[in-house]
Amino acid sequence: MKTTPLFSGSYPAEDVQFLLTQLSMPDTPVAIKESLIQSGQKHYSQLLSHESLPTPEYLDLFYQAMAANKNRVAEHILILAEQIVATRPHGITLVSLLRAGTPVGVLLKRVLKQYFDTDVAHYGISIIRDVGLDTQALRYIAKRHAPETWVFVDGWTGKGVIAKQLADSLQAFALSDGLSIPAELYVLADLSGSATVAVTSEDYLLPSCILNATVSGLVSRSIYDNNLLTQADFHGCVYYEQFKAQDLSNYFVDEIMASVASFWQSPSKRFLPNRDNVQLQNASQKLLRLLSERYQISRTHYIKPGIGEATRVLLRREARLLLLQDLAATETLHLRWLAESKAIPITVCHELPYRAVALIKEL
Repeated sequence: MKTTPLFSGSYPAEDVQFLLTQLSMPDTPVAIKESLIQSGQKHYSQLLSHESLPTPEYLDLFYQAMAANKNRVAEHILILAEQIVATRPHGITLVSLLRAGTPVGVLLKRVLKQYFDTDVAHYGISIIRDVGLDTQALRYIAKRHAPETWVFVDGWTGKGVIAKQLADSLQAFALSDGLSIPAELYVLADLSGSATVAVTSEDYLLPSCILNATVSGLVSRSIYDNNLLTQADFHGCVYYEQFKAQDLSNYFVDEIMASVASFWQSPSKRFLPNRDNVQLQNASQKLLRLLSERYQISRTHYIKPGIGEATRVLLRREARLLLLQDLAATETLHLRWLAESKAIPITVCHELPYRAVALIKEL
């Protein structure tokens, strides 16, 4: 069942426009979902597992992460906004990639308006591995904004799969629709050297990665299923309106924005560090080879490097193992909590280039 696709989730309408088709669909238990995906019977974008509200104990870990990291996120958002202004002289159109990109996109939109006197459009659109960007969403934006103004935004990169999918999708779109859009990805943390602009390559805890829908405008991960959608539809999502009372999407944005002001007063302290993308790419590939051999992993899709990607695995996939660089690190407290609550083994691996890596269980 479908409803109108134009909405802003639980965000104010001026913060974002989700180019998504609202669906209702049954929940698939995680174990069954994993079996269907790994057997090739279903693509992961055709299935959704039930999203439950976080327990009070887990929610405390989110608030701890906010207290510890909100100032850093605020500074990084401001640096990223400055880079966007510098690289988009002909105007700015923010296009955030669901879901992790949307809170970042909302923050950027507010910062650009408040501190750069630039009121920009912000769209949240679907990108799915093996499927690509939502072509209908691209066409919708293309009718309204010049391609040289587009800025694709995400929270972080892990292996760089989404960055490659972005480039492949836009190349295909140029062939199909005759419109060339820069395949440039802007993120806060780029672990794999695959983003065009990133503030850091450090694997640090972005607090929004801890939660699912309740920090992302109450929207689910995007859905792509020809049985539910037509070629004229945007990709789908489920809107978790029943979680409205527990929603922290606007809390997250408001808290970070409150911290941005102090960094705006100290421009001399803000800078974009040099990143050696080749070195980062080599380190990423080396790790994937090492873990594939050590744990007899058949596909690198089953290796999820970095705090953000590891969290996603422990929240909604069947995890085999959690690897941690340092068992005592506060940045990975929530990962340890998730692993222990689900009886997932934890191995300390000091030579990891990242704070955490999760391995998906092969069935």
